[in-house]
Amino acid sequence: MPIPDYQTLMLPLLILAGSNQLGEISLREAIDSLSQQFNLSDEERQQLLPTARQTVIANRVGWARTYLKKAGLLEQTRRGYFKISERGLEVLRHNPPVINVQFLRQFPEFIEFTAGNNEPRMEAPVQDVTETQTPEEVLEIEHQKIRDDLSSQLLQTIKQCSPAFFEQLVIDLLVKMGYGRLATGCGQSCGSKSRRRH
Repeated sequence: MPIPDYQTLMLPLLILAGSNQLGEISLREAIDSLSQQFNLSDEERQQLLPTARQTVIANRVGWARTYLKKAGLLEQTRRGYFKISERGLEVLRHNPPVINVQFLRQFPEFIEFTAGNNEPRMEAPVQDVTETQTPEEVLEIEHQKIRDDLSSQLLQTIKQCSPAFFEQLVIDLLVKMGYGRLATGCGQSCGSKSRRRH
């Protein structure tokens, strides 16, 4: 089964918080429990975002929690821990078939959140660019596209330059990377050395 998107995780996360006998649950416990519930393989559980700073499932559960919190369905109890709110329990009593961004728009706090009023940068307002990717995933994908495009443009520019320019570029790059610092005549191409001898 593919890793569920953050909206698919919203209802199971709220149910999990509502069924927790201890009242509060840690984000780590929620990630582990939902990974089991969705039968994620070890490979899927370890799959990283493009920046390799966080797993995809942890990112998506984290954003599902953030959105449920902003709608007043979850409450943070302490760092890394949360519990279901009275509003969240009321929502579960109505047995909704799905909870997603559209569903959360019925709550004024969530509408304020989506407007981006005084929100911290790490919890960016909801973007309707995609139904399945978290805002962080969208940013990382766009960042990678820009890097790839820049690399392609740079390669095309270098290919249009003379062989002498390319030779000097490689030498400059090697020197900047710390190679050949102790070598005599470091940073000079063979062509420039031979020209000085004459």
